[in-house]
Amino acid sequence: MDKTPEMKNNPNMEMEVNFEAALENYLNEDFGDLEEGSITQGVVVRIGKEHVLVDVNFKSEGQISLNEFLDAAGELEVRVGDQIDVYVVSKNESEGTIHLSRERAKRMQLFDKLEEIQEKDDVITGRIVRRIKGGYTVDLGGVEAFLPGSHVDLRPVPDMDALVGQEFEFRVLKINRRRSNVIVSRRVLLEERRDSMRKDLLKTLEEGQVVTGRVKNITEYGVFVDLGGLDGLMHITDMSWKRIKHPKELVHLGDELQLKVLSFDQEKQKVSLGMKQLVSDPWENIAGKYPEGTRLSGKVTNLVDYGAFVELEAGVEGLVHISEMSWTRKLRHPSQMVHVGDEVEVVVLSVDPDKKRISLGMKQVRPNPWDIVAEKYPEGTILEGSVKNITEFGIFIGIEDGIDGLIHVSDISWTKKVRHPGEMFKSGDTVMAKVLTVDKENEKFTLGIKQLSEDPWTRVPDTYPVGAMVKGTVTNITDFGLFVEVEEGIEGLVHVSEISRKKVKTPAELYKEGDEIEAKVIHVSADERRLGLSIKSIKDEEEKRKSKEFRTAGPSDTGSNLGELLRQKLEEDAQR
Repeated sequence: MDKTPEMKNNPNMEMEVNFEAALENYLNEDFGDLEEGSITQGVVVRIGKEHVLVDVNFKSEGQISLNEFLDAAGELEVRVGDQIDVYVVSKNESEGTIHLSRERAKRMQLFDKLEEIQEKDDVITGRIVRRIKGGYTVDLGGVEAFLPGSHVDLRPVPDMDALVGQEFEFRVLKINRRRSNVIVSRRVLLEERRDSMRKDLLKTLEEGQVVTGRVKNITEYGVFVDLGGLDGLMHITDMSWKRIKHPKELVHLGDELQLKVLSFDQEKQKVSLGMKQLVSDPWENIAGKYPEGTRLSGKVTNLVDYGAFVELEAGVEGLVHISEMSWTRKLRHPSQMVHVGDEVEVVVLSVDPDKKRISLGMKQVRPNPWDIVAEKYPEGTILEGSVKNITEFGIFIGIEDGIDGLIHVSDISWTKKVRHPGEMFKSGDTVMAKVLTVDKENEKFTLGIKQLSEDPWTRVPDTYPVGAMVKGTVTNITDFGLFVEVEEGIEGLVHVSEISRKKVKTPAELYKEGDEIEAKVIHVSADERRLGLSIKSIKDEEEKRKSKEFRTAGPSDTGSNLGELLRQKLEEDAQR
């Protein structure tokens, strides 16, 4: 309003007009026309300890709790004079009071933004704040949304807790203002991007191409790699030229890899990838690099029941069979000789380039001790050793490191019947023996104790010829006869048929062990180690002799001689 000359000359008049105008404006129906549930702009006029006063052009300022102006760190976000958007919660015209909220204003504005994002099919960034039943709670900058577990990723997430605190982009699926519910999805967004990238990738992908991908999943048989919209499989056999037990030995989730496309089926959208194909095959010209007889060192990478695998270079392994580990030890498992990680000396035994196999030997690094033993202990050598082991069939004598000689139970004594070697020896005893055989091919070394002395049976035919009379002791009684020891270690057999002219059911009826008897030699053989004896033959000869004496006796003696002979006959019958 322009000032009149009267106003210029009268300042009090100007003040009265301004007051009237202000009062008129106050009473105007448009003044303070604020709708409940709407958002309006206000100015911060004062900041107290608990509240902030905001002027929204109403009869009075609105009070808003100070907490609505604090950031995450607890710092105040506004100053006096700042313009802010507030939400009109309620107002009382008669009392001139108004209730405002900054948080609800921000929330309504965010819902407006979310609806706009949903309509435009756009994305919004949010932070996963915590896990809840069925999924996660996501902070969208003031509004908490629900992220279902099935919409987190394209594949199930192995560690659900690992996502808490991370920021991602989301697609808004559903909004309910009345209930303040928002549902978002990350999977939908990833699927859209994957489909787009897949279309671009399929236009350029071809066999032999080198591509970059990220490890998405690891299984026992291989690795799934995300090539950017399309997953490819790298089989465990295409990861490295060397042998590996599990893909985790070489790669981890999230690793970025350079790979070669081995095959590509565009119709089925299947891609086969390889990592080892990016480097040259170490098996090329392998026979030239490792000729037979080459001595070298390697690292034990794996143990199996039948041997140990030794790495000669990256991607090249050879097998040391369990039989090629030691000249002398009989191994049950390779772990008795080596362990994974050991550095070992080996000799190349054979190379098969087609099957990519190398046979190695460990024992060939050192001379064969059996060659040394054969030279050092030829047959006939007399040696001394200690008893290392005792079995039912013989005793083992330690000869050289790892080589034992066997003394069979039959080579312990010429004459004694040894039921078990433990009756005569114990571990640690020192024994003298004679070398009988050295068999390098079959790795057998045999010894004998009885061979240190002459076989007593060689002189038996001369000492006990057929027809000779011998005396001996009954040592054993069987159903078929008596065993009689004629001297230490030499036994003869009186067969049951050679005991008496009368039928004998069992020799035990007439004799017992320990009885001294006299017999006649009727058979002898040193080779068969047999001495046949007869008791019956002695009695037959005595009867013949007495009968001859009776026939040659004179007539005058007939009576007396006849009586004598009858008496002797009765005595003999009584003995029988």
